[in-house]
Amino acid sequence: MNTTIRNLEPKRVWNNFADLNAVPRASKKEERVIAFMVDFGNKLGLEVVIDPVQNVIIKKPATKGMENRKTIVMQSHLDMVHQKNNDTVFDFDTEGIKMYVDGDWVRADGTTLGADNGLGVASIMAILESTDIPHPAIEALFTIDEETGMTGALGLQGGYLDGEILLNLDTEDDDEIGVGCAGGVDVTATKSYVDVKIPSNSTAYKITVKGLQGGHSGMDIIKGLGNSNKMMNRVLHATIDNSHIAEIDGGSLRNAIPRESNAIVVTSDESSFMNAFENVKKEIIEEYDSIEKDLEINISEIDMPSSVLSKDDQRALINAVYAAHNGVFRMSPDIEDLVETSNNIARVIVKDGNIKIGCLTRSSVESGKWDMANTLKATFTLAGFNVEYGGSYPGWKPNPNSAILKVMKKVYEDMFNEKPNILACHAGLECGILGTNYPEMDMISFGPTIKGAHSPDERASISSTQKYWKYLLETLKNIPERA
Repeated sequence: MNTTIRNLEPKRVWNNFADLNAVPRASKKEERVIAFMVDFGNKLGLEVVIDPVQNVIIKKPATKGMENRKTIVMQSHLDMVHQKNNDTVFDFDTEGIKMYVDGDWVRADGTTLGADNGLGVASIMAILESTDIPHPAIEALFTIDEETGMTGALGLQGGYLDGEILLNLDTEDDDEIGVGCAGGVDVTATKSYVDVKIPSNSTAYKITVKGLQGGHSGMDIIKGLGNSNKMMNRVLHATIDNSHIAEIDGGSLRNAIPRESNAIVVTSDESSFMNAFENVKKEIIEEYDSIEKDLEINISEIDMPSSVLSKDDQRALINAVYAAHNGVFRMSPDIEDLVETSNNIARVIVKDGNIKIGCLTRSSVESGKWDMANTLKATFTLAGFNVEYGGSYPGWKPNPNSAILKVMKKVYEDMFNEKPNILACHAGLECGILGTNYPEMDMISFGPTIKGAHSPDERASISSTQKYWKYLLETLKNIPERA
């Protein structure tokens, strides 16, 4: 599989991508990929720095004739989202990503591909190892833990970088130049409950919601895709009078729209319960028929659990999840078609006397981010939950006077005879965070076309990667001289 990938053009990029994808690199488990990058830099004889939070910085001098150009920081993150289909047998901790070519796309076999942000990392590696690509002095910044808290960017201190321009290679449409992004905050609601005995003459069932597309909880939130936690809660609400909840396990990562959810319930009134279940199942599938064609809501009889929630705890949970906002909260009044504020109800766990609900709130406006977070807090607090905020990071405010933006806009127009889309995105890029300790750094974000990020449908366009690579090389040639 990966041999075919290595023969794709540009070979420098795809070969590095294949090498990178052989290394497990989940967020907060980056030890092996950090060692991989350090070894890569050392073998090239370049200066390698590891900062206190384990970001890797590799420095390369300018090529001949480019010594007077501004130093650039080329930046991508090392970690990737680990998601797989329910029926895919794969161990992210020990196996490399299994890739294949599907027409113009590179895909993974039942898992996320890691093109987000692996193609950016591979591109920087190709520049660092090159002997024939003109470029100014480079500081390659490989950050950790972008996907689950951006702790790498947050922990990068001032003084490690001298670059005046930052090229972030984490945008996912090749005709876009990113000039701004959303900030985010984790909202976590927790509540304990006391197990109660199961009513006599009960039957236990497992309910499964699966087959949803999922996707990036920022970039894809505008699509109105199904959220398995919301769908499961709707099923439980419809059957609330005829069942008791024993367990719920829905969703996975905060930054991924949840695709699957499982619940164990018991009922002593099978006829009423099944009638309510079938009715709500039919409603949900019909509502989402045009966008979630593979959606399944299944039920099967299982062994009896040991206990269930009380009716009061059950109602508090179901009402809280029903009332909690999911999806777009506000569109930007200033930038057309840009989601300003949103929330993703990413994770719902009910087990062993504890309820935990995990959300990721995003906004390009800091006050809007906290307004959404406070809205959720009020909702969950009314239902008796404790609410905590964590992992807050700022957005990136667009700079209309950016010098590198003017350069890259002209390069794009000259190369492709069309204007690029200059916009902000509803995703968490590291530029806003990095700017807190490097406020004078001029920043831009761009990259090849990647679809379905954070889901097993993730795929990278081969032709787009070729276009992006040529654009990157031309950009390096046009970095302005120092003042």
